[in-house]
Amino acid sequence: MDDLIMATRGESIRAVENYTNVELSKIHGWAKKNKIKFNDNKSKVMLVSRRKRKENKKITVYLNNKPL
Repeated sequence: MDDLIMATRGESIRAVENYTNVELSKIHGWAKKNKIKFNDNKSKVMLVSRRKRKENKKITVYLNNKPL
């Protein structure tokens, strides 16, 4: 198997963005230790929200220090 899915939730989009970046950093550290590389060119981010508030829905998530 070579796929990974990560789901996070939070009170706001910014909270989800921050939590996701922290967790991806941990996963990246684990992968580096175990000589595994994730292809940041093939990796995708998808925001799913039921919120109707006027909130900036742009989310910036990093993998290998590159935005996805």
